[in-house]
Amino acid sequence: MLSAGYRVSCVDSVSLAKQFLSNHAVDLILLDMAVMTEAGPAMVQTLAGTDCVILVNEHQAYLAAEAMRAGAIDYIIKPFSQRQILDVVRGALRLRQAIPNLIATSPQSLQVLQLARRAAKTSATILIGGESGTGKERLARYIHEMSSRAGKPFVAINCAAIPEAMLESILFGHSKGAFTGATANQQGKFELAQGGTLLLDEISELPLALQAKLLRVLQEKEVERLGSHQVIALDVRIIAASNRDLRELVLQGAFREDLFYRLDVLPMSWPALRERRDDILPLAEYFIERYAAQQGYRLGESARQQLLSYDWPGNVRELDNVIQRALIMARGLHIQAVDLMLPHYAAEADTPQPQALAAPEGLSETKRHAEFQFVLETLRRFRGHRTRTAEALGMTTRALRYKLAAMREQGIDVEQQIQN
Repeated sequence: MLSAGYRVSCVDSVSLAKQFLSNHAVDLILLDMAVMTEAGPAMVQTLAGTDCVILVNEHQAYLAAEAMRAGAIDYIIKPFSQRQILDVVRGALRLRQAIPNLIATSPQSLQVLQLARRAAKTSATILIGGESGTGKERLARYIHEMSSRAGKPFVAINCAAIPEAMLESILFGHSKGAFTGATANQQGKFELAQGGTLLLDEISELPLALQAKLLRVLQEKEVERLGSHQVIALDVRIIAASNRDLRELVLQGAFREDLFYRLDVLPMSWPALRERRDDILPLAEYFIERYAAQQGYRLGESARQQLLSYDWPGNVRELDNVIQRALIMARGLHIQAVDLMLPHYAAEADTPQPQALAAPEGLSETKRHAEFQFVLETLRRFRGHRTRTAEALGMTTRALRYKLAAMREQGIDVEQQIQN
């Protein structure tokens, strides 16, 4: 461990371990069950907040399973080689680095991450379900980083964001002269992901004709570029994601049943944010740190209560946007409920409330400009789509129209800005 550049501290009892941890911050604990015989899996629970890898003898394998259930992130059976323990340590530290993008406090989230870590150790195809904005791509990246393919390409393609006429070429590549405008050979996403992981996001939007070709690629583990007969062998781990029920689409004839079963080898679902409310405040605090590090912003009690009571139809993506907006609107370092500008519930959600959209009296020109820029950036992200932009901003489409009208009154050419 020392020769690999790690700083290591050793203790030989539970009491000394607790004493050391109370005075020192550590990145990873290697807990040897053979040495700390009095520890047991319960020791893992007392180390909450610190990543823990369990070391066990062959006859103690049952302890590893118990420790994993208690929260350990991995285990290794003795005897092991230097390479084996270094691989486990590196994987555990990559896991630590990946966690900020996947805040997991609630039991539901922790269960998903535990399944993801197991899935990462296999080469099986994974199908991730979940509502839009829950963080399916982040979960896919997490699996990639925890796998033996970490360090190799992670390539993502959103099947819903690419015109159907271009999708085949982008997925599978094309050769020079394959179609008008194909002036050179072009690698597809499968080739670009060689050795790594390919995420097929919004797989439900893939046209039926391309579903058949995708099925052949998955079965044969090889691809032919559009306009070419050259076969290219593939070594790519496939993760698919969808916010729609693929089983229902199969019944409707909109998705191939054979492709569904090819993808649904290891299914998992990232819960909606309203189903894992224990994650809301840690996520909000993470976004505050991400966007305003060192500035000292804090969530006031009224903001905390409103964040916890809101149902988050846009999930983590909406929470991200709400925190960005609150940092702009806050008049001090304590973010209050009014700064969140969350929409009203139920029937009130469709009631126009222009007074809630106007910049607060006394709001500085700098903050007003920052707010307008935030709206424009969100519009650009959704290519000017008003409904999706309003959902991301946490307001009704009617409220967004009021906001855009106010921007035009300030001399902002909204349509021109969207195109920039």
